[in-house]
Amino acid sequence: MNNKRIIIVLTILAILLPVSILCHLFCGQIPLDFSDYFPSDSSNLTTEQLLAREFRIPRMVMALIAGGGLSLAGMLMQTLFRNPLAGPYVLGINSGASLLVAISLMTGVSFFGTEFGLIGSGLIGAMLSGLLMMALAQRLKSQISLLLVGLMFGSFTTALVSIMESFAKAEQLKAYTMWSMGSLQQVEFLQLPIILIVFFIGIVLSVLLVKPLNMLVIGEHSAGLLGLKVLQTRFLIMAITAIFAGVITAFCGPIAFVGLAIPNLTRILFKTQNHTWLIIGNLLIGAIFLLLCDSLIQIMEGQISLPINALTSLLGAPFVVFLLMRKIK
Repeated sequence: MNNKRIIIVLTILAILLPVSILCHLFCGQIPLDFSDYFPSDSSNLTTEQLLAREFRIPRMVMALIAGGGLSLAGMLMQTLFRNPLAGPYVLGINSGASLLVAISLMTGVSFFGTEFGLIGSGLIGAMLSGLLMMALAQRLKSQISLLLVGLMFGSFTTALVSIMESFAKAEQLKAYTMWSMGSLQQVEFLQLPIILIVFFIGIVLSVLLVKPLNMLVIGEHSAGLLGLKVLQTRFLIMAITAIFAGVITAFCGPIAFVGLAIPNLTRILFKTQNHTWLIIGNLLIGAIFLLLCDSLIQIMEGQISLPINALTSLLGAPFVVFLLMRKIK
């Protein structure tokens, strides 16, 4: 019965994904045709064809990557901590990215030239904080201790950013605020190959961890008795989380609640602890969710400019409250 349910859910998602992609590609303020996405002469592009290649396609691909990647990272964190309220930013990866971006924008200390700019600062910050947490994971035996260290690191970086905000000029503060709202429009077409390569590396590593992830469901202690190398597995899970959250945060800014809400929704729909299905489900549902959110933003662009982080928070926060109420009952 459970396998039948999984097949039905996967079939629905397999239909919804291409529909969501088409909706995203064609719902902007400027109408485009299919032919604009497949130009016969790439050296002589029309305005519509240039818009499709330089803006619509990168934005659509980043919606797929950000939605699927953050959802998968959230699933990994929730399995590791055995906590449905854990998320991909719980270890301070987002905080590290935000700190270096804040330093770049509000102190005049630039880590990269204008070509790489905020993306470089965010990526390096995310990766450095990920490396720090991975190093601590080798020394801290308790996952709760690791969780607390991540939360304290986030609070520490938030305090530093707040201090910089109090001294920043108006234009610097505005630039940081715009980045912190999140956006899928910062990626260029030529940057997509490297982002896709990193994204697929993260997926492959997650698939290779299916058996350890299934064992972690019963707890680290019990899994260790069954032969699981707990510290090594924890290190790999956090490395994959750093890959996903680091790249996505660097290129898109922080996007809230996707990595927290979607893994829980996936478990509710699939009703399984088999991480083979959970990985597939999180990738599909996360991608569909962010595609639809960004499609709504594009539709509303004529009336209001809504940041992606605001919309995902608006939709994700009530769902998290629902989870809390469900857990209390």
